Amino acid sequence: MDRTSVDWTGPMPAITTPFHDDGRIDEAEFAANIERLMKDGATGVVAGGCTGEFWALSHDERKRLYEVSKEAMAGRGTLIVGTGAVTVDEAVALSRHAEKVGCDGALILPPYFVKLSDDEIFAHYADVTAAIGLPVVLYNIPGNAVNALTPALVSRLADLDRVVAVKESSGDWNNYYGTSLAVRERLRVFCGPSSVFGVPAVDLGADGTIDCFPNVWSPGGLDLYFAPKSGNRAEAERVQALGRRLTDLFTSGGRTLYPATKAAMDMLGLPGGGKPRAPLRALAGEPLKGLERGLKDLGLL
Repeated sequence: MDRTSVDWTGPMPAITTPFHDDGRIDEAEFAANIERLMKDGATGVVAGGCTGEFWALSHDERKRLYEVSKEAMAGRGTLIVGTGAVTVDEAVALSRHAEKVGCDGALILPPYFVKLSDDEIFAHYADVTAAIGLPVVLYNIPGNAVNALTPALVSRLADLDRVVAVKESSGDWNNYYGTSLAVRERLRVFCGPSSVFGVPAVDLGADGTIDCFPNVWSPGGLDLYFAPKSGNRAEAERVQALGRRLTDLFTSGGRTLYPATKAAMDMLGLPGGGKPRAPLRALAGEPLKGLERGLKDLGLL
């Protein structure tokens, strides 16, 4: 397998996982968010990733999320689900269930918490991919996973049979661009922080974007791909500048990205928000008030 084995392209939002007050996954809200984003023009979704708080879900919950995602998508676009885990056996079990229920691909980040060498990371992916049937999207997010996928390592991993794409979410333009140059002839390259540099990434050949901001900003967050792709420079510049301001708003003033995303969805009356699951905490007090002011200043509320 390689990039030609799949037809994945365009903006595929990384979607939130909403919860009921008692902590259970709110499947109806989850499906409603997918419905809204697909109607707005998303070409697919990524469920159960970092935005989806996968680390706070049991394996049974993650597997159920794959099932609900498949039902909600109803064959309308690409469905990629997060199946990464610390151990090979866990990642394999999750990926096999995703394949069983009909998901299109597995988003797999390197093992997290424990610091690994490049050879150890490579061995993990080699063992996982040898035991599953789904196409794999490598997921570089060292801010969360500790272990980074450098351009050189991604190039090595591109030779593994099941690897067809990479989601580059380091937030470092040099690492993103270096990765693109190293593998774009072999792998599909998706820009993670499209709210920060999605337009330049698309200009330089990104196959698509995978970001959390369409949850609160759609179709604008989708246009970070569509505007530059269509050559609409004025719109591309506008949405990129707004995306940068949203990023700053959601990650400053005592706010962190995922709770801020859900709080903003609630303010905007969008499905899929609500409280994050511990150890994350819902915004309150001045961070929440500041988010509301910021959304108003940006003309989104």
